[in-house]
Amino acid sequence: MTDEGSHIFSDLSLARRLERAEARGNAEFVEARARVFPESGACWMEVAGAYAMFDGVESPITQTFGLGLFAEPTGEDLGRVEGFFRERGAPVFHEVSPLACPPTLPLLNGRGYRPVEFTSVMFRALRPGVRFAERGAEGVSVRVVGEGEHELWARTSARGWSESGYADFMLGLAQVSAKRADALSFLAELDGLPVATGAMSVCEGVALLAGASTVPEARERGAQLALLDARLRHAAGEGCDLAMMCALPGSPSQRNAERRGFRIAYTRVKWGLCDPAP
Repeated sequence: MTDEGSHIFSDLSLARRLERAEARGNAEFVEARARVFPESGACWMEVAGAYAMFDGVESPITQTFGLGLFAEPTGEDLGRVEGFFRERGAPVFHEVSPLACPPTLPLLNGRGYRPVEFTSVMFRALRPGVRFAERGAEGVSVRVVGEGEHELWARTSARGWSESGYADFMLGLAQVSAKRADALSFLAELDGLPVATGAMSVCEGVALLAGASTVPEARERGAQLALLDARLRHAAGEGCDLAMMCALPGSPSQRNAERRGFRIAYTRVKWGLCDPAP
C-alpha cells in the first residue's frame, strides 16, 4: 500500500483540522449525554477557540481540546475555563498540540499545570475506492449497526474492557456514544458472533475513528484491522479527504493504524492543574 499521506505536512493547518474534528466529535458526545441523561449536567462551551467539555467528573472527555491553536489564550480565558470545571467539581485538563501558539506553555506553567499524559495524534489521506493490499481476516465481517442494535454494540464494547475493571464505566460511555448525532457505530463479527467495535464521526471532511474495543477471546484475530478498513472505505465514500485516530504511544491501536497507512502528526500533551499545597 502506498503512503497516501506523504504529501501532507504536519503543520498548523493540519493540526487545526484534526483538533477541531475531535472537538466536534466530543461535543456531539456531550450533547448526546445531555439528551439521554439530562440530570448529568453535561455541557460544553468555547473559549479562545478551544472547546471545554463537561461529561461528568470522571469522564475522559471532561477537558479542553484545541487550546492555543485558534487564538492565543489569555489568563482571563484560562480563568473562565477553570471556573467552568470547578463549578462542576471537575478537575481541569487541557489536551495541547505542540503546534499551539508559543505563549500557551508558559501560561500553563505559570498557573500551576503539569503534564500528565501523552497521545499520538495520527492521520492519513483518503480517496474514493481506497483499497488495501493485505487480505481481510478470515471469518471476520464488519457492518454498521442498525437502529435497534445500539445496546448490543455498547455491551460488546464494554466486554473489551472486562479485564481492566472498567467494564461498567465503559458501558455507560458506549451507550451514550451510540446515541450521538451524525456518528456511526461499526460492529465486527467473527463467525457470526459480535467481537469488536469501532465508531466514526465526520467534521468538515475529517473522519475521526474511535471506540476501538475487542472482547478478550477474539483478540489478535484481525477484527480491529477489519474495522479500520471498513471505516476508511466508508469515510472515503462519503467524500472525506482525511482520517484521524488518537492512541497511546506505542500501543496496539497505534500499530494497527500504522499498518493501514496512518502517520503520527504529533504527540499531544495533556496538562492538569495542580491544586496548591495547603
